[in-house]
Amino acid sequence: MAQDIYDLTVAYILDNQEKFYRLAYSYVRNQDAAMDVVQNAIIKGLEKCYDLKNPAALKTWFYRIVVNEALQYLREYKKELIGADEKMPETVYIEPAYEKDRSVYEQVQRLPEPMKTIVVLHFYEDLTLKQIAEITKTNLNTVKTRLYSALRKLEKNMKEITV
Repeated sequence: MAQDIYDLTVAYILDNQEKFYRLAYSYVRNQDAAMDVVQNAIIKGLEKCYDLKNPAALKTWFYRIVVNEALQYLREYKKELIGADEKMPETVYIEPAYEKDRSVYEQVQRLPEPMKTIVVLHFYEDLTLKQIAEITKTNLNTVKTRLYSALRKLEKNMKEITV
């Protein structure tokens, strides 16, 4: 049984590694940092997969690990910046998955963290609102409220850009 869950986890990670990278990149906005986030998430996932009681929850469980690792990276990076008194460097690398509609993506990046997480998971990673609620450990109605608030905010911001 333990080997089965490990093999299932490995197969899931291998099949979806590009999605995990895109998700991590949407948070850290740096190619190398996104790879580090995914690598740390994979290590954590493989170490902890034996604790997973329901193999059907593997998807939401692993997405939660990736999101938490990305947020952890951002917290640590912020501490380093505050300690070094530097500004966040501009990144030249552009993730091709987000290049299609760059102005919308830039507006999504400006959203407050809880709203941004929901928008990215729902529209860029094609997760359901129920799955997002499980990943973020948030009430489903709260997820819906944040999503609709984010969409209204995006719509307002996009109208300002086009005017």
